[in-house]
Amino acid sequence: MKKIRIIVVDDENVVREGFVAILKLQSDIDVVGEAINGVQAVQLASKAKPDVVLLDLAMPKQDGLTTIPKLIEILPETKILVLTSFADSDQVYQAVKSGALGFLLKDATRVQLLQAIRDVANGQASIQPSIAMKVIQEIDHPSHTLYTADPLTPRELETLRLIARGLSNSEIADELHVADRTVAKYVGGILQKLQLANRTQAALYAIREGLTEPRDKR
Repeated sequence: MKKIRIIVVDDENVVREGFVAILKLQSDIDVVGEAINGVQAVQLASKAKPDVVLLDLAMPKQDGLTTIPKLIEILPETKILVLTSFADSDQVYQAVKSGALGFLLKDATRVQLLQAIRDVANGQASIQPSIAMKVIQEIDHPSHTLYTADPLTPRELETLRLIARGLSNSEIADELHVADRTVAKYVGGILQKLQLANRTQAALYAIREGLTEPRDKR
C-alpha cells in the first residue's frame, strides 16, 4: 500500500508536534517533514515532494495564503489541506481561489483530521460544514453561470451534486453506473465551464446554488 507522504506546517510547536504524533501512528501516512513557516514549507516541499501539505494559515515570515500559490507553482500535484483557528470567510475564500483543496479547524477531532488528509490525498474536496457555510456567498460566480452558452449537461449537473455531498470519483462512478474515467471527464467539464479551480470550489458552488438536494425536491 502506497503511503500518503505529508508535511506538517505550523509555527506552534505543541500543535505541530501533536499532529505529527497522531499521524505517525497511522499505517497509511508517512510524515516526511515539519516546518514552522511558509518559507521553510516551500523549501522542504521542493525536496520531499509530499502528496499533502498540512498548512497553517497564520505564521510568521510567510503566511499560509502567500505560501499556497508558491507550493502549487513548484508542485502542482501536491494537495493542500489548510489548518485554521478561526473560520474567517475572506481568508478561507482566498485560500480556495489559490488552490487549497481542504480546510480544517484546529479543534477538529482526530477522526476528522485523518479523514480530511485521506480525502485530499485522493483529490477530494474536504471542508468542514461550519467553514463552508461562511464562504458560500463569497464565491464570485453568478447564478446564471449554469445557463451560459455552454451549460452543464444533465450528467455534469448530477456529478456536481455528488461532489457537493463529498463523494469521490469512484463513488460517483458507482452512483451513476459509469466508469471512473467517465466521471473524471465530467469533473473536468464542470471545472472548465464554471471556471473553477478545483473540487472544493465546485462543492461550495453547488451548495450556494442549492444543488445538493435531490432533483425531485428542487
